[in-house]
Amino acid sequence: MPKKKVYKVIFQNEGKLYEIYAKSVGPSSMLGFIEVEGLLFGEHSTIVVDPSEERLRTEFGDVERTYIPMHAVVRIDQVTTRGAAKISTVSKDSNVRRFPTPLPIPSDKDA
Repeated sequence: MPKKKVYKVIFQNEGKLYEIYAKSVGPSSMLGFIEVEGLLFGEHSTIVVDPSEERLRTEFGDVERTYIPMHAVVRIDQVTTRGAAKISTVSKDSNVRRFPTPLPIPSDKDA
């Protein structure tokens, strides 16, 4: 019996690092995006173990397929077991950086 493929996708969104698990990841027909399909979450129970996974479940609950900008993707791994989906903040000392973008991104200093 062949093992099912599971992909771990890590990407940045609004200054936070999202880690999600999916059944399928591939190029999108929309230029500059990757297509992530079949999002996987842990078993739903009455006890909430990880509030960030619950927040992700709420945010992506009705989503069949999501499109993530390529420049936001940090890493995509094919894994053997699914872990817990989570949202974490990117610290200023972190070595996670965005790819350079051709569009100027306004900073707090410009406001």
